[in-house]
Amino acid sequence: MPRLFFRSAAALALALAAASAVQAQDAKQLFDFYCAQCHGVKGDGKGVNVTKDFATDPRDFTNKAEMEKRTDADIRAVIKDGGPAISKSPLMPPWGHTLAAAEVEALLGHVRKLCNCKGPGG
Repeated sequence: MPRLFFRSAAALALALAAASAVQAQDAKQLFDFYCAQCHGVKGDGKGVNVTKDFATDPRDFTNKAEMEKRTDADIRAVIKDGGPAISKSPLMPPWGHTLAAAEVEALLGHVRKLCNCKGPGG
């Protein structure tokens, strides 16, 4: 029993350390790595991957009026499950199996910072 307790305590300590490391991670770095290619480094929807032949216009996160219509749950769902999660473009990939929950929350916070807004009920 003591061995199991110490293993559980060690696992918990590692999990807490990982969570605080993710919280300390720069959300802008996450955004630049996973999102900026399409949404642009400024979040304005003008990323380097967007050409005149691109099948859709990536969301402009700096458009406060539009972003205020999106709930945090909507944004979280798109980050985790891709565009089709809220009936948007399948070109928006799902990152739920790539990003930890804390990283998803960091990206959500960064998107809200870009629009300088809160969603409905926020």
